[in-house]
Amino acid sequence: MARIVMKFGGTSMAGIERIRTVAKLVKREWEAGNQVAVVVSAMAGDTDRLVGFCREASSLYDPREYDVVVSSGEQVTSGLLAIALQAAGVPARSWLGWQLPIRTSDVHASARIEDVDTTELDKSLANGEVAVIPGFQGATEGGRVTTLGRGGSDTSAVAMAAAMKADRCDIYTDVDGVYTTDPRIVPRARKLAKVTYEEMLELASVGAKVLQTRSVGLAMKEGVRVQVLSSFVGEDGVVRPGTLIVGEEEIDDMERQLITGIAHDKNEAKVTLVEVPDRPGAVAAIFGPLATAGINVDMIVQNIAHATGSTDVTFTVPKADLARALDTLEKERATIGYANLIHDTRVAKVTVVGVGMRSHAGVAATMFNTLGARGINILAITTSEIKVSVLIEEDYTELAVRVLHTAYGLDAPEEAGEAA
Repeated sequence: MARIVMKFGGTSMAGIERIRTVAKLVKREWEAGNQVAVVVSAMAGDTDRLVGFCREASSLYDPREYDVVVSSGEQVTSGLLAIALQAAGVPARSWLGWQLPIRTSDVHASARIEDVDTTELDKSLANGEVAVIPGFQGATEGGRVTTLGRGGSDTSAVAMAAAMKADRCDIYTDVDGVYTTDPRIVPRARKLAKVTYEEMLELASVGAKVLQTRSVGLAMKEGVRVQVLSSFVGEDGVVRPGTLIVGEEEIDDMERQLITGIAHDKNEAKVTLVEVPDRPGAVAAIFGPLATAGINVDMIVQNIAHATGSTDVTFTVPKADLARALDTLEKERATIGYANLIHDTRVAKVTVVGVGMRSHAGVAATMFNTLGARGINILAITTSEIKVSVLIEEDYTELAVRVLHTAYGLDAPEEAGEAA
């Protein structure tokens, strides 16, 4: 007997028929003798609809009441799934975040899970019940409902798996695993059997949308084995093998590749401050106010100083934060002392990720040579121990992903007759 957490996203819960399909998948695990807890998202589109109601009611809404409203979508789906399971002959009950309880910080709309009490849940599972738990929500010590931010249901599922000491956390989505890159761009992208926590964390942070970054970080911290699967089963009702997110020690050397995957992100904006005084503290004067404003800065390039004693500083911010970043920098213009400010939203970040970089040289050189051969100019570069990211013009994104995928030997073998 195993303990399993199953998480289903919004597309999996979009309507009663989809919920009945989910109930069949859950019933299969329960009939196998496993103890099962299910974490669910709201129906696809419901959270956006509820957020819209809050904004319509007041542009200056109370974030505590906002959490009450937007968390209700998961309450609906958890109750409906419990009903569907009962109708299928499976003993099930729903648990709201405050009933377990799932304790969080009191930062409404982006709370962090601090503790999960599984005392009552353990009793329920021991009695053969399936627990259905709404993702995305928790409660403060004072009993106020909180939400965890966008994609928070993934984090809820991993936190529940850690608290329950589950054998595995299965994340069911509308894709059937983690691929070497986006199959819509590269049809010969390959599904990966296993990916390390570190690789998945890097891929999630640079544009791969399979898992929320916070959930991967929590899984790595707590050692939770995560599996990404598709809830869209075929006519035979069989769930296809997915991708396991595990520790590096679980991946055999024979399975290890130099590069695991390539991600891209078009939600970047490039900002350049022209003629910043070349003096100690100048860079701090730029990035200090941005940090205070809660704006994350990614790539940073400082050019060689001009003969005039000034330099140009280029960096990237999320496209959604560009307006706030420009406003912050304009307010600090006298302190920073720059001559001009230029910004560009027609850029994209392309990243290659792989733990194999630790022991192999030439990964970056391959990237730069491949892009250069196709006339793709690199605007900025950033690296870590297991990734290399470049900023390029947005129009070249798909070409860059395709040629790099081939250059690193990630293309799946051609099927017989495919070339014809």
